[in-house]
Parts: sequence; C-alpha cells; structure tokens
Amino acid sequence: MPGRELDSILEGRRSQPHQLIEVLQDVQENFGYLPEDAIRAVSRALGVPLTEVYGVASFYKAFSLKPRGKNVITICTGTACHVRGARLLLNQATGQLGVAPGEMTEDGMFTIEHVNCLGACALGPVVTENGSCHHHMAPGKLRKLITSLNGKGEATHA
Repeated sequence: MPGRELDSILEGRRSQPHQLIEVLQDVQENFGYLPEDAIRAVSRALGVPLTEVYGVASFYKAFSLKPRGKNVITICTGTACHVRGARLLLNQATGQLGVAPGEMTEDGMFTIEHVNCLGACALGPVVTENGSCHHHMAPGKLRKLITSLNGKGEATHA
C-alpha cells in the first residue's frame, strides 16, 4: 500500500483517537476498502488499540475489510423490503453475477451486499447502486440495471 497516501490522511491527526472513524472513512474512500496494513498504521498513529480499530471497522456496514467491485449493489432486506420481495432481488443479483453477498466478481466489476435497512421503507424494495437509490425495485429491473452497469450489454454470469 502506498505510504504517502496514508501519511496524507494521517497528517495533523496523529495521537488523536477521537479521529478514528473519520480517518477510517478517508482510508476507505482512498483505497476502496480498509487494507490490513492501513488499519495497523492507523492504530499506531492514533494510539488506538488494534482490536478497537478492527472493532469499529467491522461493526459499521459502511466499512469493508476486503476489496469491493467497481459497482457496489446494496439490497435492503429489512422487514418492509423483505415482505415486498427483497429475497427475490438478492437471488437475482447473486444468480446473475455468480457471487455470494459480500463477494466481488472475478472481473472486479461488482460486489453484492445486503443491509438490514436503508431507511426508505415506504419505497421498498430498495436497492442502491454506488450510492444511487432505486425504489420499488423488481427482479427484471435489477437485471437490467446490472446489465447496464456491466457495459457489455449482458450480465457477467449467465
């Protein structure tokens, strides 16, 4: 991992444990996930025990400890979305792309995630794609969305 980028993120924040979440957000934004060596460096620089840094990084869904695809598709599986077919959406996405939730496709183009709630219950089922919200989603609409993001006219996996 390039040390210069991490040094830039940590500049002016060393020995400031209250900056932990903000620093982790900046690391994730810069690298796309939280690399192990970056977590160790953050722990040392801020003076926060490594177990605490990992605890924060693994507690919040916004953080990822492994690389994610260029396109991150998040499916809400909370109660309101669940009763409106969220499981069908999750099955569509994982089947179309050939990956389990939390995994990245071999070509690095997609990661499928699911969360307990996206806070848009009246619009369910809800899917976000790279932060953009898609409401009242259906399996066919999701298939078309994935195909359009793939840029090849068809899905990655049959």
